[in-house]
Amino acid sequence: MRTAWLFPGQGSQIVGMGKALAEAFPVAASTFDEAAEAIGVDLRALCWDGPQDELDRTANAQPAILTTSIAALRAALEQGLPAHDPLCLGHSLGEFSALVAAGALTLPDAVRLVRRRGELMQAADPSGGMAAVIGLDADAVEQAIAATGLVVANDNAPGQVVISGPLADLAPATEALKAAGAKRVLPLRVSAAFHSPAMRPVAPDLAKAIAQTPFGELRYTVIANVDAEPHEHAGEFPQLLERQVWSPVRWVASMRRARALGAERFVELGAGSVLTGLAKRIVPDAQAVSVSDPATLGEALGVR
Repeated sequence: MRTAWLFPGQGSQIVGMGKALAEAFPVAASTFDEAAEAIGVDLRALCWDGPQDELDRTANAQPAILTTSIAALRAALEQGLPAHDPLCLGHSLGEFSALVAAGALTLPDAVRLVRRRGELMQAADPSGGMAAVIGLDADAVEQAIAATGLVVANDNAPGQVVISGPLADLAPATEALKAAGAKRVLPLRVSAAFHSPAMRPVAPDLAKAIAQTPFGELRYTVIANVDAEPHEHAGEFPQLLERQVWSPVRWVASMRRARALGAERFVELGAGSVLTGLAKRIVPDAQAVSVSDPATLGEALGVR
């Protein structure tokens, strides 16, 4: 049975994440120490003690989530998670975690890179925002907001789409979406319009940081957010990661591509279980489990 490893993105952070894994498995604890040394931030304190508003800061959340995911992966592999030709994919920030899992980035290099990515995104134009649209598919959302400055940012699941763009356009977009049949339009707590053209000014500095980061060879295939295509060469990712910050996350297409490539089991590694829930909606004929603590790790290993 082929497995896909899923890595969550920003928004999954919660105080206490990774603590139980680190207390149970030394390999998880050492992951937090390795990452903390790389960026000079006490990630144990940040992830386990918070406060939440400090953890929520984009520059903090991104390295914290990535570290928690790799701690979960390392603990799971040590305990017997199958590692035969897995597909790797991560949601937005999670794509960097996927590249660590697939061997293209070391953990220290990855946390330094996403720390810089988070700083750049945190400093972006604050006049933009994002909202979740419930009850419409991406094509219907795109059509409904065509006359506004908003765009589809994340195609997360059938009936769950995130839009991004100027805050001033959010009210008319909400009216248009509800007229088109949306059940709810929920503003998200973010600092800017991520995955939209508003992030283009971030791209040159992000590209510079990516260019300064060494990439190794991929051990496993990674499905990229921006094109939902499988990639086997790490040299393709610098451009893909730069594009990703201002391009839509094509999560539905990415998950369906993984399923078409033979993935019958999807294992989410890190904080929470958001991607597990999405997987059950996108690929309902496949198994979907999450690993965020010793209990869920045991459950995931027990599902064959």
